Amino acid sequence: CSSLLTGTAPAVQVYTLRAATAPVDEKDAAAAAVKASLRIAHPLAAPGLGTSQIVLLEPDHRMNVYAASAWAADAPALIESLAAQTLRASGDWSSVEDAESPFPSDYLLQISIRRFDADYSAGSGAPPTVHVTLDCTLGKEDARTIAASFVATGSAAADANKLSDVVAAFQQATDAALTSLSHQATAAIGRPR
Repeated sequence: CSSLLTGTAPAVQVYTLRAATAPVDEKDAAAAAVKASLRIAHPLAAPGLGTSQIVLLEPDHRMNVYAASAWAADAPALIESLAAQTLRASGDWSSVEDAESPFPSDYLLQISIRRFDADYSAGSGAPPTVHVTLDCTLGKEDARTIAASFVATGSAAADANKLSDVVAAFQQATDAALTSLSHQATAAIGRPR
């Protein structure tokens, strides 16, 4: 027997990112802790970014993807998971739930992924710079009133033009964006009204 479905395409390599586990300064944590519950709505993605493929930006505003490579989940699911882990690890919230949680919460965080790409648009052949930009809206869940809108960003230059280095740059840029998101969300709720 022989199979008619044989091919020569390379197997897809699947990559994931991990939430950073930054040490918490207890003095800062005590001052910043809001001890309210938070639910993260499923993130929205800008056109072309709602995929599990690793997106790159080329000159002339062209989007492309790395061949035979993908994230372990689509970008919105990946960012949702990482944001929940980062916010839980901060210790600033009594609980942090994802979009599927049946539990009520005090606050709702909506994230829109504006950028999650490796930028080759300079066209010089140099390694890309990874950009992560998250537009965030935080509000009271019961009243649907907005407490704050803010942008969390991160960027990192890849050390070399190899996918493993690009994924490492995605990790650095995502860590920076999510750390900024965590600080800004806590500050928005913790500030006096």
